[in-house]
Amino acid sequence: MILLIIIGVLLFCLSILIHEAGHFFTAKACKIRVDEFSIGMGPRLAHVHKGDTDYSLRALPIGGFCAMPGEDGQDENGNPCVDPHAFCNKPKWQRFLVLIMGGLMNILLGLVLMAILLGQETAFASTTISKFSSHSATQSAGLQVGDHFTSINGYKVRTDKDLMFALALANPNSVEIQVKRAGKAITLSNVKLNTATASNGKQTTQLDFYVQPIKKTPLTLLQKTFTDTVSVVRQVWASLAGLVTGRFGLNDVTGPVGLVQVISESASAGLQQSFLSAVNNIIYIIMIITVNLGIINLLPIPALDGGKILFLIIEAIRRNPLNPKYAAAIESAFFAALMIFMVIVAVSDVMRISTGHGLGG
Repeated sequence: MILLIIIGVLLFCLSILIHEAGHFFTAKACKIRVDEFSIGMGPRLAHVHKGDTDYSLRALPIGGFCAMPGEDGQDENGNPCVDPHAFCNKPKWQRFLVLIMGGLMNILLGLVLMAILLGQETAFASTTISKFSSHSATQSAGLQVGDHFTSINGYKVRTDKDLMFALALANPNSVEIQVKRAGKAITLSNVKLNTATASNGKQTTQLDFYVQPIKKTPLTLLQKTFTDTVSVVRQVWASLAGLVTGRFGLNDVTGPVGLVQVISESASAGLQQSFLSAVNNIIYIIMIITVNLGIINLLPIPALDGGKILFLIIEAIRRNPLNPKYAAAIESAFFAALMIFMVIVAVSDVMRISTGHGLGG
């Protein structure tokens, strides 16, 4: 078990490493000097200096950074930065590439991890019903063999992962299902699903149908890798929307502390089958995390890559950068809020692990 947790932590660090590597190598290609390349935040544990860059390992595995001169338009003394290798003195398109490549590399890593998982399968799941189990509630509601799912409660279904995600979020006592049958769109309203009671007392949806397999070929593997990764991206956005609207609470958010528990639980479940199943469970979790990291970092929030891209777009529209003092103040405020949020999530994780309930109840 300890080995599996170490594998999980290393894979998590890999997602941070590849994110910062996206920034680093793009900056180097654009001849931007990188003063420090760090994995982790907080106190420095070890470092080595090579060329113009300090390569650091820091204590807190909650992120990393590439420190480039002139990121805020100023030098270390607060004066306008005149260094030709400074970030602020490069063309806007180069700065844009440097900023966006971190998130894109995370999504690329997600594609690779997804391909590793799918490559082990003998066939892929579709969204077309092949048969029903006995006493099927969905069959009684009107679904038929050959029906192709297109929507669950308004959530578009393009892959089996979309189908599982939408059904997991749905109220099992009343679900609206849209399918395509013989080329025609069919809508079934107020469908009641079979459920079972989990150990925590919550009701979980029980699928009572099977779907047709998709033959595994190099082409279908490539297609499935892309569509399933897009499905994870959509789930990220749907989850973020749920946080904003209040559908999900703080208890549904997991930070680095809770990640260890998630990896441990997934590894334990996988070990009931085999060591490979445990590793695959961890890979799947890290795949979701790295896609999350890529997407969230590209949101237009100051202190994140997306916020810096937003400032860059504003600079392009105004044809003049924002006042460095104002930009720095905005980023500092959002960074402080982000750190406070991460502390709250960490406390909630600890409470959930020790008592079974986080701050969200």
